[in-house]
Amino acid sequence: MAYLLPADYGNYGLPAGTTPDWVTEATVLINSYCRRPDLNVMQYQERLRIAAGSQTVRLSYLPLAPLGTASSPLVAIEGKYGRPRRGETVRAPLVDVALAFSLPGEWTAIDPSTVDFASDTGELTLPWNLLGLPYNEVAVTYTAGLAVIGDDVKSACAQVVRNAQAQPALNTSMSKLDTMQMKYFSSSLLDETVKAWLRPYVANRLG
Repeated sequence: MAYLLPADYGNYGLPAGTTPDWVTEATVLINSYCRRPDLNVMQYQERLRIAAGSQTVRLSYLPLAPLGTASSPLVAIEGKYGRPRRGETVRAPLVDVALAFSLPGEWTAIDPSTVDFASDTGELTLPWNLLGLPYNEVAVTYTAGLAVIGDDVKSACAQVVRNAQAQPALNTSMSKLDTMQMKYFSSSLLDETVKAWLRPYVANRLG
């Protein structure tokens, strides 16, 4: 969905005669820069390694936000546990029993309600399992994005359109724009102001 509607054009400095294809292609370019399919709230899945001695991971897509009537952005979580790596010491109740009767690499469900999360940073803090064996990898299904497209994204979209219309090779006399044309000029269309507006929504660690 385009990040600006025709009713928004005047509020963000675009001529009333701007055709929708300009805004549509600017939206596609913004999504590509942010390395995500859309900035609206949608579901993602990630598998993340957990550093030795840590119970935290950081998700890639921000901000975390529930979808629809859901009360939490965390949909489902599984943790994979195994034997401690060489040199690691795990001291927890029943850990010897856990090592004796568990299979390294086995996945187990984690109740999302037991996981602490920070919506703005995407950091999750995982609980210890009942046997005390630490997780070394986690698979998370979650929802993230903007429930309402804010002024920062709308302003960025409008600025991309203005930058494109100012390009001699991308002018309003053209009958049709396409994504490849916009990507070819992306280095000049996505100026530092646009990048600053979009920085909170760029996916972490991807691309």
